[in-house]
Amino acid sequence: MQDIAAAAQPSLSPEDTRALRTVFNVYTICAALWLVFATFIGVILAFKFVYPEFWAHAGWLTFGRLRPIHTNDTFYAWASIGLVGIAYYVAARSSRTRLYSPMLAWIGLGLFNIAAIAGTVALDLGINDGTLEYREWIWPIRLVFLAALLVTAWNLIATVARRNTQGIYLSNWYTIGGVLWTCIISIVAIVPWYQYGLGQVAVSGFFMHNAVGLWFTPMALGILYYAIPKLFSRPIYSYALGVFAFWTNLIFYPIIGSHHFLFSPLPWWLQTIAIVFSVAMLVPVWAGSANYLLTMRGRPERLYRSPAMFILVGVLGYLIGSSQGTAEAFRSMQQIWHLTNFTVGHSHLTMYGFITFVIWGGVYGLLPRITGKQANNLLMGIHFWWATVGMIIYVLALSIGGTVQGLDWIHGLPFIDSVVNMAPYWLWRAIGGSMMFASHLLFLWNVWFMTYGKRQPKAFAVASTGVTA
Repeated sequence: MQDIAAAAQPSLSPEDTRALRTVFNVYTICAALWLVFATFIGVILAFKFVYPEFWAHAGWLTFGRLRPIHTNDTFYAWASIGLVGIAYYVAARSSRTRLYSPMLAWIGLGLFNIAAIAGTVALDLGINDGTLEYREWIWPIRLVFLAALLVTAWNLIATVARRNTQGIYLSNWYTIGGVLWTCIISIVAIVPWYQYGLGQVAVSGFFMHNAVGLWFTPMALGILYYAIPKLFSRPIYSYALGVFAFWTNLIFYPIIGSHHFLFSPLPWWLQTIAIVFSVAMLVPVWAGSANYLLTMRGRPERLYRSPAMFILVGVLGYLIGSSQGTAEAFRSMQQIWHLTNFTVGHSHLTMYGFITFVIWGGVYGLLPRITGKQANNLLMGIHFWWATVGMIIYVLALSIGGTVQGLDWIHGLPFIDSVVNMAPYWLWRAIGGSMMFASHLLFLWNVWFMTYGKRQPKAFAVASTGVTA
């Protein structure tokens, strides 16, 4: 099929272009601000492991209140807003049409921010929905987030429906699918009739894993199917392979959340099916990763000092993190790693090494195409290396430390021994996390330059990024 992403874009009216540019700009700025805030909280939490008395004098600064603020704002403010902003741009450009309704985009952005602000305040006041991981927001706030998803789905579908192309480009399969699937899982997570006992456990596994695999993952993969052909000036390696990965991800992913509750009272057959489908997830993961890497092969010059560096790390994060998740699903591995810091390292490898790097690559690679403003090349490079090295330190420290922690428990050592043995790894976690946070400040600065900052000379812009407008 025709590679729409690689085709020339038609001329849109100045008003339509300006509306799309403003939406992309403001979504990106909001997302970058939430990234800085959410990861600042994350750094505080990292240092609380090393210095337990650090900022412990007030209830609103305790670990139990700050941790869900960090995770929920990272998920539903930074990643959600950042991915939706890029998805709007991709939908309009790949469909060669204008954004259906900038007003709906603004309503959606307002609802995303209202949910995130209200959720942050409520969590810090101790108003939450108990121990439901990634569902700590009380149900009225989650309804606001669901409304934002519905508005976004309407706008994306209507934009693609007005396309000036024969087919729907692959990116839009993923992004529209991701929004629609997340509307479904969000409704399931809110309906109260079975939110007790083992029913609540099963729904928690369903929601928290599908929030990653049916929301962030398809959104990020859809962006990759547009950004990689643009940055490498070639069509995607295989359209059919992308469709195959799309459907197999939908078939295998929804059930695997139960592997978080192995050895629990959940039915043994449900746990076993979750393990089998976790292994089957290697099919879409390897298919999609191969598609991206084969598209990028033979173009090392496109990686040098360009946004494609972030894209490459994002693809590798997807491949390694997802494959690691399959290995982690086996009962033999769960006996070592379950409830240890290893799972925290794994979650950061996927949500940070995959999702966050894809958003950065999409912003650095696509935003200048509509604003005409490039990020400072030196600052972009520093951002890349601080984030990459910091992530490697963070993930390795918790992966090694979590394994040590699990083995201590298996060997029946006193619990305090596992805490003492984790101390140096928690220190390295804080060091890696601090490097990551510092890179986010540079990203925020670069976003300002690419949106409302002073325009760089064209010659400098092209030389500094390796991409054309």
